[in-house]
Amino acid sequence: MTRHLLPLALAAAIAFPAMAGATDLPTPPRIIVSGEGEATVAPDLAVLTLSVMREAKTARAALDANNDAMAAVIAAMKAAGIKDRDLQTAGIQTNPRYNYTNKPDGSQEAELVAYQVTNTLSVRVRDVDKTGEILDKAVSLGVNQGGGIAFTNDNPSATVSEARKKAVTDAMAKAKTLAEAAGVSLGRVLEITDQNIRPMPMPINAKAFDAAAGAAPVQAGENSYNVQVTVTFELK
Repeated sequence: MTRHLLPLALAAAIAFPAMAGATDLPTPPRIIVSGEGEATVAPDLAVLTLSVMREAKTARAALDANNDAMAAVIAAMKAAGIKDRDLQTAGIQTNPRYNYTNKPDGSQEAELVAYQVTNTLSVRVRDVDKTGEILDKAVSLGVNQGGGIAFTNDNPSATVSEARKKAVTDAMAKAKTLAEAAGVSLGRVLEITDQNIRPMPMPINAKAFDAAAGAAPVQAGENSYNVQVTVTFELK
């Protein structure tokens, strides 16, 4: 039994050093380049942030007044064709408001004068052309705090794919130019990594809209989707 196992043990002892030596081979020459690609598309979705603030002597009274105003805003959104799935409460805050009086000794005396309740609603408008109309309607019904709007795309995957292809093409062109200048040839692609850059939303203050002047002039423009890739090529 031992005689049969001995040749196998010797063969394994010879094979393992050979395998270890293979991992010590020098790394083949390579080049790493970056590429950028951009694709644009018209937005098909507007996301509005609408806030209603009401103030009263008590927190209960402020909340009741706020509830009535926000209920009217939500009803108007639904009447304008906004679905339930596109209406989401983003937050409700209750804060006391104080008046501060300076005293002769330099200190201040705080007097509680009212409570403020703010309810914030997030609205997704899928008919972008109605964005100005919906903003005006919301303001006329009680939206009186900040607010904002962001134009985006419900499914930008096709546009991002186009930008990604352009980025890879850009990287390959750069690699070819560098290789030719160095007098070498490009080999196979060893690695590709990418990074998507989303378009930034455009903020607009809701209180800046005047309902009496008609629909707010809102321009959706285009969304630009950018992709950066890093490609590693083997050199021959």
